[in-house]
Amino acid sequence: MQKELFRTLTGRYPEQIKEFPSSGSNRRYCRISCGSESYIGVTGTSVEENRSFIALAKHFRDKGLNVPAVFAVSEDNTCYIQEDLGDSILFDLLADGRSSGTYSPAEKNLLKRTIAQLPRIQFLGADGLDWNVCYPQKAFDARMVDFDLNYFKYCFLKPAGVEFNENRLQDDFERFKALLLQDDTNTFMYRDFQARNVMVKDGDPWFIDFQGGRRGPIYYDLASFVWQARSRFPQDLKRELVDTYLEALKPFLQIDPAVFHERLHLFVLFRTLQVLGCYGFRGWTEKKAQFVASIPPALENLRGLLKTPVRDCPYMCEVLSELVSGSRPALPPRNESLTVDVYSFSYKKGIPLDPSGNGGGYVFDCRAIHNPGRYERFKTHNGMDADVIKFLEDDGQATVFLGSVYTIVDAHVKRFIERGFSHMQVSFGCTGGQHRSVYCAEHLATHIAEKFNVRVHLTHREMGIEKTL
Repeated sequence: MQKELFRTLTGRYPEQIKEFPSSGSNRRYCRISCGSESYIGVTGTSVEENRSFIALAKHFRDKGLNVPAVFAVSEDNTCYIQEDLGDSILFDLLADGRSSGTYSPAEKNLLKRTIAQLPRIQFLGADGLDWNVCYPQKAFDARMVDFDLNYFKYCFLKPAGVEFNENRLQDDFERFKALLLQDDTNTFMYRDFQARNVMVKDGDPWFIDFQGGRRGPIYYDLASFVWQARSRFPQDLKRELVDTYLEALKPFLQIDPAVFHERLHLFVLFRTLQVLGCYGFRGWTEKKAQFVASIPPALENLRGLLKTPVRDCPYMCEVLSELVSGSRPALPPRNESLTVDVYSFSYKKGIPLDPSGNGGGYVFDCRAIHNPGRYERFKTHNGMDADVIKFLEDDGQATVFLGSVYTIVDAHVKRFIERGFSHMQVSFGCTGGQHRSVYCAEHLATHIAEKFNVRVHLTHREMGIEKTL
C-alpha cells in the first residue's frame, strides 16, 4: 500500500524501501525513496490513532510548529506518508551527557532549544484545535489521574512490599487528584514529551509521536522532559531548563513564579509515581531489564521531591518516604549480574535496537548457512522445530558456525562479568528471521544460561516470542 501511496504522491514507484526496527508500538516505519526524493511511510493498526496524528500534524503545521507534514493517506487510514526529518534523534545526541551525568555546552544548547519550543506547542497547538480529534481521550481528567495512581499503587508500591492503610492512602490520592485538576487551561498536553520524540534537523528540534496528546495543564510535559529519570540531568541544568521554559512562556501567559514552581512540583511528583508504576510492571512483571535499571534513578528523583512534602497529603508522603527509606521492606530482588539479550531477526526488517541504550553488541549473519527455508517442507516450520533442527545439524554448517560464535561470546561474557557490566546483546540475522537465526539464537541462549550465572533474555523478533532463561 505504501508503494501505491508513493506512486500517487510522486508519479513513480519507489526504488528503495528501508524498514526501521520496531519500537514496540502498533506502528511500523520505513524510509521510501526514489532518486533524491525521500519520505517516511507509516503503517498503523489503530485507525483512530492514525487519524489523530494526521489531524494534529495538519493543525500544528498550519500554526507554524515544527512537525512532519503528512503528504498522503490511504483510504482506510491504516497507512500514510510523512515528511522525512532525517536520522538525528535528540536522545541519541545526548548519549555522552546521559552516560556521564555531565552535559556539554552543545548538549545543553540542544536541550534549551527544545524546551523553548514547548510553550508554542502548548498554546499555538491548542489555538482553534478541535479536541475531538484527540485519541484515546480529549483531556487530562480525573479518570486519567486515577489510572496512573492505581498503576503506581498496584504495579510498584505493593510489589515493593511497603505496608500501608489502603483507605487512608486512597483519601490522600483523592486530595492529590483534586490539586492536580485545579488548572483548567485551554492548552495542549503532548503527553509523551521526551527526547526520543524529538528529531534534530539543521540544528532545530522537530517533534513527532504526539498522537497521544490532549487538552491538559502546561506542567505535565515540562515535568516529563526535565525529570525523565534516566536523563540524569544535574540540578543546576534542571533549573536552567525550567528558566528557559518560563522565559519562552512569557508571550503566552504571565504567571507568578512561586505559584508556578508549587504547581510544577505536584506534577513532577505525579509523573514520577506514574513512571514507577510503568517500571514496576515492565521491569518486575514482564522481566525487562532496561526498566528495572530505570528504577534506582526514579527513586532518587522521588527522594528529592519528598524534601518538599505535599501539605494536603501527609499520609501519602509518609508512605512514599517509607518507600525510599533504607528501613523499608526490600524491593523485588534486582538481578545484579549480567543480563544477555539474544535476538533472532530478519535483515529485511533491520537490526534490533539495543533497549539498554548502550548502542548494541555482536550481530552475526547466518545467511551463509544452508537455508531450510528454501525447501517447501520447512516453509511453515521454524528453527525450534525438530525437523528443522535435524536438517541444520545433519548439514553441519550451523554447528561449525556456532562453535566460532561460542568462542567469541564466551570470552566477552567472562570479561563483562569481571568488569561488573550489567548488559550485553547478541543478535543473529537471516533472510526471514524464522529458521537459521532462530536456531542459532536458541542454542546460544541455552549455552550461556547453562555455562554462566547470568540472566538471558531471548527474543525471536519476527515470531513475536520472548522468554527468559
